[in-house]
Amino acid sequence: MSGIQGLGGADLDDAVREFITRTGEDHARHAQGRALSPAEARQVAEKVRASWRAGGPLMHRTTEAHAPSPHGPVRLRIHDPSPEPGKPILIYVHGGGWMLFSLETHDRLMREYAARAGVVVVGVDYALSPEAKFPLALEQCLAAVRWAAGGGVGAAGDVSRLAMGGDSVGGNMSLASAVALRDGGAGDLLKALMLHYGAFDTEIDDEHKIRFGGQGYMLTPEEMDVYWAAYLTDPAERTDPRAVPARAELAGLPPVFLTIPACDILTGQSLALADRLAAAGVKVRAEVYAGASHSFLEAVSISALADRALQDGSDWLAALLAPAP
Repeated sequence: MSGIQGLGGADLDDAVREFITRTGEDHARHAQGRALSPAEARQVAEKVRASWRAGGPLMHRTTEAHAPSPHGPVRLRIHDPSPEPGKPILIYVHGGGWMLFSLETHDRLMREYAARAGVVVVGVDYALSPEAKFPLALEQCLAAVRWAAGGGVGAAGDVSRLAMGGDSVGGNMSLASAVALRDGGAGDLLKALMLHYGAFDTEIDDEHKIRFGGQGYMLTPEEMDVYWAAYLTDPAERTDPRAVPARAELAGLPPVFLTIPACDILTGQSLALADRLAAAGVKVRAEVYAGASHSFLEAVSISALADRALQDGSDWLAALLAPAP
């Protein structure tokens, strides 16, 4: 597109730029120029993200459980921020292109939301691609929702105030889960969706691809191509709204909070989704953060911008799920 060009990260917030630089350097140091297998790439990703998950809020209790699913038990991590019973529940689905990351890499993010919003957070350890293909991970996420809705959290959680959210492909599967629940007659289970820089579509618009797809930013179009190829098996799945929720009908979904970094190849997907949600009569709050990139919430230990975005989402969730007077 004429006149559009990337700025090599010059438009990023200083702390977000530092986050991208440090994670990139650490990845290069651990990978040592090798072509990595999926298992090796996961090991490197865990090492690179280890320092970013450290610190943060302390929990009253952190436990693990397993939810039954069509593919066997799926591991869950439950962060309970306080001893008070009957708190809202947030099912959290981590990002990583369906191929990378874990409950460990996203542990701090989950604890941040638990403490800031006053919710019990249930993290989902879904199976990764390419070993696990669509719709396996999605069905595990749905199993986690049903486990929580059935009282799995116990007295700490209030099943009538259940939300779901996630970052990147976690946003994809959270939205797809809400669509699947609605279409299956259980659309009233979820009362809110929190979607952070989601990968909602297989197509990336040219403007954001050109501006933010080059050196200096967190995510490239080539990486997204690899992730989609690992997740999907059949080309027909690219039109399946369970895999590509940008294709879904959106009416009847719960209220949505969209965390949108301005400097991301996926920004256009969130902006388009916000417009479609509003047109479908869904309550939506779309917050665009200038200077932010893909994955920027993980930089909360050094970034005031990430801190503000986490608080915005947490305040929205707490207000929406507050008990009726």
